[in-house]
Amino acid sequence: MYRTDNEKTMDRSELYWTAPKLLRLPEAPWGTPKGDVYSFAILMRELIHHQDHGPFGDCRDAPDEIISRIRDPIASVPLRPSLSEEKGNEKTVVLVRARWDESPEKRPMFPSIRKILREATQSHVSILDSTVSELEVYTSHLEEVVEEQKLMAEKKKVDKLLSTILPNFIGEQLIAGRAVEPEHFEFVTIFFSDVVGFTKLCSLSSPLQVVKLLNDLYRLFDHVIETDDVYKVETIGDAYMVASGLPTRNGTQHVDEITMSLHFLSATIHFQIGHMPQEKLKLWIGLHTVLLFVGPVVGGVVGITMPRYCLFGDAVNMCHTECEFVTDKRDGPRWRSCCGLPG
Repeated sequence: MYRTDNEKTMDRSELYWTAPKLLRLPEAPWGTPKGDVYSFAILMRELIHHQDHGPFGDCRDAPDEIISRIRDPIASVPLRPSLSEEKGNEKTVVLVRARWDESPEKRPMFPSIRKILREATQSHVSILDSTVSELEVYTSHLEEVVEEQKLMAEKKKVDKLLSTILPNFIGEQLIAGRAVEPEHFEFVTIFFSDVVGFTKLCSLSSPLQVVKLLNDLYRLFDHVIETDDVYKVETIGDAYMVASGLPTRNGTQHVDEITMSLHFLSATIHFQIGHMPQEKLKLWIGLHTVLLFVGPVVGGVVGITMPRYCLFGDAVNMCHTECEFVTDKRDGPRWRSCCGLPG
């Protein structure tokens, strides 16, 4: 858990017990093992001095100035509460100063603190001993919470990565060990694009240049479809395939959503091939809207190792054919759409 700006208290004096390193962070965690040792040192000092006005009650500076001096990493003498050796025995005073050391690595941990306190107080049952025991339990629990938060953060990363490969609900089924059954979709519009003259372009480019070209182009296309209700099915070589109406059905909205193809054309007008800036990139685009008499599209997961969500059906084949069908040599991007009728 982290302390954000909105959660910071208006009373800055409540931060007197926070370790300097945590005060320097824009979003500091509520506690760390080493930070807890620092806080315990401030509490110990209060037990020794019996003050009612906080650890800096004898300091005339305003709370903001005190916090600024505590967090200052280049101060020759870091600001700490006053500590009189007359108030406590020598071992206890030395221990308190060690626990609020500027360097977290130099602060003793609670097992050694308990041992020193027992030797200093000559008592196995004391307020200090009891406090240390409670803080040890708290520190152990905090470490467990931190580990759990790390695991949750890693899980979110994995889930996010999986969602870029497979639809969310399919990824959840696979993680749960359930089989994913193929599904029919009756109302879908499919988009398919190819780069004009891609084979010739590859012959004039190195493999690394081809990879960079496709990566730049597909990142541009990915950005175009971010706000549309479409699903990026796959990219194979220079082919980029998108569908609307699956895997989440959207009624007849799929026809309107696929108008993002016009945005593709606009985006490619300004696209520049890195190693061939003088060349103008052109696209073949095929569109096909599924009608009941053409037959539904079937979507399903294929494979176990690196599984893929694939589409099958006459509509998919027709869309690809539409993309290849345009064979005239006129300049500029070309596109052709089909609504299920042949020719």
